[in-house]
This record gives sequence, structure tokens and C-alpha cells, in this order.
Amino acid sequence: MSTAAADRRLLYTASFLRALGTGTIGILLGIYLPALGIGIETSGFIVTLGLAGVACSAVVATFAGDRVGRRRCLVGIAGVMAVSSALAAFTHDVRLLAIAAFAGGLNGMGRDRGGALVLEQAMLPGTIAAHDRTRAFAWYNVLQDIGHALGGLVVGSMAVLQQRMGMATTHAARVVWMVYPLALGIGAMLYLRLSPAIEPERRQSVEGPDEHSPGRSRPALTPQTRRVLWRISLLFAMDSVAGGFLTTALLTYFFFERFGTSALVIGGLFAAARVLNAFSHLGAAWLARRIGLVNTMVFTHLPSSFLLVTVAYAPNFAVAAALFLIREALVEMDVPTRQSYVMALVRPEERTLVSGITNIVRMVGWTVGPVLTGFLMSHAGLGTPLAIGAGLKILYDLALWRAFRHIRPPEEREWSQ
Repeated sequence: MSTAAADRRLLYTASFLRALGTGTIGILLGIYLPALGIGIETSGFIVTLGLAGVACSAVVATFAGDRVGRRRCLVGIAGVMAVSSALAAFTHDVRLLAIAAFAGGLNGMGRDRGGALVLEQAMLPGTIAAHDRTRAFAWYNVLQDIGHALGGLVVGSMAVLQQRMGMATTHAARVVWMVYPLALGIGAMLYLRLSPAIEPERRQSVEGPDEHSPGRSRPALTPQTRRVLWRISLLFAMDSVAGGFLTTALLTYFFFERFGTSALVIGGLFAAARVLNAFSHLGAAWLARRIGLVNTMVFTHLPSSFLLVTVAYAPNFAVAAALFLIREALVEMDVPTRQSYVMALVRPEERTLVSGITNIVRMVGWTVGPVLTGFLMSHAGLGTPLAIGAGLKILYDLALWRAFRHIRPPEEREWSQ
């Protein structure tokens, strides 16, 4: 096995484990916090702090990852989050829980985000040829969604702990909670095995060498990259604000409160959703080879947003679940194509910075939604945030199509010749 292939597999495995933990904690927060007697508005605040912590890890990875070393940064981020999230399971104090949520990156999105994602996305294109880049990102996301799906099944095991072992909800939740720090800890050990080839090339920017890291300095973005980054970041901000209304924890709360659905059923529903997400990534890679990355992003994401509106006003759980699953079969097809597209438009030495900035923009947008969602669910109806989030996503799709439909990545320009 080549060094590049070995590095790619290590990145895949660490990402899968992190997704397993994130998928578990995303659903569990919607059950565990109410079991502690924490109200929906306070729960939304805690989820927001967790997302803010993930965003901070992305900032560290973006501006320090290449300078201190990608492998060292990955290990550090995973270690801090593992220890902090483990401590969060053993406190009833809301203030301590809030601090641990921030430091541990308790991601109520139920999706893998943060500093590790920034660095992995920057490293992955360097482990494979350009024409296979989208396929590599598709498999990367397939494994993440399988991890998310298994996380949903892990949460479902709470029912077994409660029924067969007589555990209280809070005790059963704590047992399941430990999947998250354990997964992060194993991932940190895998990062230690990455080869030196994953580090950025030693280079000198227009500002000269960095005295703290000789030969390695911040890349100077080209004017073209700056223009693309500015435009696409604004669009990603819109999409992420919409996504903040739709965190897994708050969707769990919607199904739990609106339809009285059990933890086992909700866990199974999100597990099925992640399986559909996984298959859709491979379909996105296939479709992108035929109609292009931007077309695939827009023409699959747009109908998924319309479907989300129908979930908010479904008459019963069966209808809501069916509509939700159809939506999940489409909504993630823009993920590997978006990642591949952004990395294709910039130089290799710009990838960490660009990956980081676009992910930070998304994370900042996500932190807005949960607090507003808690307020809207309390005062304007449980389905209101879903409708608002869907409307913003529709606007994002239309704006993305208008701004980038004529800007193609290198491999698409080659195919058209």
C-alpha cells in the first residue's frame, strides 16, 4: 500500500470514529438535558456553546494547523475534546456543563464539524489524483454518515439499559455518552500514525519566512482565490444559519414533543437517515461526473428544502418520518460535491486556510440558530424553525446557482474539451 493510500485510510477511519461519537451525542443531548431538568431555552444555549467550541477548534486548525503541524494539531484537538466531554457526563451543574460543552465541542448538529474536519479536507486531495477527488470525498462522507447512523443505534441502546438493567434515564444516558470521548481518543491515536507527507510543503509567503517556524509561513491567497472565497463564504453563511435551525438535538426535541416518539424510535429514524445520506454521497459523485459539481449541488439540495417544509406540518409521525427520510436521501448530495469544488478552485498550499475559513463561516452561522430555535419553539410553534430553515436554504440554492454556475473546476474543463 502506498503512503498516500495509507494516510487516506487513516483519515477515513479517524473520521468514521469521530462521526460515531458525534452522531451519538447529537441525539443524546435532546434526551439527556431534559432528563436533568434543563428547559428547552437553556438546552438551546448549551447546544450553542457546544457549536461555538467546535467553531473555535476550526479557528485553531485554520490559522495554526499548517504552522504547528497538521498531525500535532489533530491530536491536540481530539485530546482536549475527549477529556472535556468525558467530564461533562459527571456533572449536574449547568454552568460546568456549559463549560464542558464548549471545550468538548458537544455538537448538537449530530454532524461531524470542527478543526479535525478542516484539516482532513485540506489533506484528502493530496492523497489522490484530481479526477478521483470527488469520489474520495464521497467515500469520506459515506463513512461519516455510517458513523452517524451507528450513533443513532447506540442511542437506541438506552432502551435496553433502562428496561433490562433498570437504569434511570440519566444513568443510561451517561453510559451511552462515553462513546463520544472514547471515539475521539482512539482517533487521536490514529492521527499519530499519519506520515510526514500529510504536512504542507515548506514554503515562503510574500511576507517572508516565519521566525517561529522556519520555512513555513502563511500562504498568500491569490486575488482570484480571494474573490471566490468571499462570494462562496457569504453563501455558506446563509446556508449555515438555516442549518442552525435544524440541529439533530432540536429535531429530536420536535419529534419527541410533537408526536411523543420514544428514544428507540427516534434513534432508529436518524440511523435510517444517515444510511440514506451515505448512499446519496456515492450517487452525488456519479452525478457530478455527468452534470458537473455545481449542478449536482443545487439540483439535489433544492427539492430537499421544499420537503423539509412539509415535515413541519405533517399530520402524524408516520407521515413526518417518511417525508423526513425522503429529504435525507437528497439533502447531503451537496456535501462531497461542495467540498471537492472548493478544494479544486484553490492552490494546494491554500487548502487549509480556505477549508478553515469556509468551515468557520458555516460554524458561526450554526451558532445563531439553536438559541433562536428554542425561543421560536416556545413561543411560535414547534414547526416554525423548520419552515424558516427550509426557506433560507432555498434562497441559498438559488443564489449559489446564479453566482457559480459558470465557474468550473479543472477536471470539468478538461472533460468539455
